[in-house]
Amino acid sequence: MAGNSFGSIFRLTTFGESHGAGIGGIIDGCPSGLLVDFDAIQLELNRRKPGQSKLTTSRKEEDQVEWLSGIFEGKTTGSPIGFLIRNADPNPKDYDHLKSTYRPSHADFTYDAKYGFRDHRGGGRSSARETACRVVAGGIARQLLATEGVEACAYVDRVQNIEMQDAPKFHERSTVDASPVRCPDLSVAAEMEKRIIEVRAQGETVGGSVVAVVKGIPAGWGEPVFDKLQAVLAHAMWSLPAVKAMEIGSGFEGTRMIGSEHNDIWLKRDGEKARTKTNHSGGIQGGISNGQDIVVRVAFKPVSTIMQTQKSIDQQGHEVEVEGKGRHDPCVLPRAVPLVEAMAMLVLVDEWLKNRTVRLT
Repeated sequence: MAGNSFGSIFRLTTFGESHGAGIGGIIDGCPSGLLVDFDAIQLELNRRKPGQSKLTTSRKEEDQVEWLSGIFEGKTTGSPIGFLIRNADPNPKDYDHLKSTYRPSHADFTYDAKYGFRDHRGGGRSSARETACRVVAGGIARQLLATEGVEACAYVDRVQNIEMQDAPKFHERSTVDASPVRCPDLSVAAEMEKRIIEVRAQGETVGGSVVAVVKGIPAGWGEPVFDKLQAVLAHAMWSLPAVKAMEIGSGFEGTRMIGSEHNDIWLKRDGEKARTKTNHSGGIQGGISNGQDIVVRVAFKPVSTIMQTQKSIDQQGHEVEVEGKGRHDPCVLPRAVPLVEAMAMLVLVDEWLKNRTVRLT
């Protein structure tokens, strides 16, 4: 199976299945000498882990990281960093009824079509549980980027048709995490939470969008042509489970403007670095960062497993009925916030390292 690695210089490879013994990864290309804050990485995982509120799956996983290599006396050595997260609460029996049945909108059919075989226990590699490994690597990347003054923030700005009206901006984590839905506008967050609870009671699920804002990025990160910064960010975000759309800066709304409205006018005051009057470009022009905040919006579909009976087919093509069982999120958005942050950090740490190799100063 290909496609288990991400990144060029700072490269993450993940392994493991949702209901197997555990999941883990190898981070290659991390510079030596970083004093790792292990507690901070665990806090990142706690934001993603299941069972953290009534809005998420009831599966209980503490997601404790075992560091296997690449770190000595608390510092990175420059060699590959190996880590493991053991599965403490797997329940593969919940999926016995799916051995030969394809669930609607899951990867069951497509994995069979490609490999002729699949792990039906929660989807195996297609399960969102794999993303815990990305959060670990993203935590290392975040700490590296912090030495350059780079910070990332993500938050839920929409659940179904309930959305914030404020323009995207950087919010402190304490503000984002003040509500279990991770929306910084507490009045809107209360409506979102109510909607998620309502659809869960109906055996349904709901989607929405997450905004990420990264500040402190200098001008000049990214590559032109095929490896534009927005293209690599798209690769990263679209690799997350349940993603259905992504925007940079003004996104689709920008297509409603005329050129004079959309252009970001350059300004500069004495003693200040160049900046733009607006940020419709989302911090990227020509595939390269322009020094403004990078603004990304990622849309997630409703979770595919619903607690209702649906029609489908089995491996022989016979019509069957599929009953939703097990422990599943009614809405992926609250737990997706640290995933979006992690993938942004993995992209940007790679671009930082690339920039160090092409410039002498």
